[in-house]
Amino acid sequence: MTVVVGYMPTAPGHAALDAAIVEAERRDTDLVVVQPRPKRHPGPETNADIDVEREKLARSGVRYTLHEPDQDSDPADVILDTAREREAELIVLGIRRRSPVGKIIMASTAQRVLLESPCPVLSVKAVYD
Repeated sequence: MTVVVGYMPTAPGHAALDAAIVEAERRDTDLVVVQPRPKRHPGPETNADIDVEREKLARSGVRYTLHEPDQDSDPADVILDTAREREAELIVLGIRRRSPVGKIIMASTAQRVLLESPCPVLSVKAVYD
């Protein structure tokens, strides 16, 4: 079994990764970090950010793998497919507040994962100053 986390280089993504590390430690299981690459986040800053996260993961001692799908992949599909393939016991997602209009205009990855997940989902909100 494993814990799957959807990670993006955002405040909710960092919060999700922190919570996923705690859950993987608590469950004594592997962690799969899924880093979808939507078109709006390409570039060297994304690679630099995941390098910082690799250091955090290494310090934690959690066994992990990094899954970086194609840039055109739908993030919800990638997270759900990874959870099914790895027989995940938990998915961890970072969430953020959206306005009612924002919910209509943009499909929510978190909503799809919550509704279609083959296992429990832990949603984590980032703490903003």
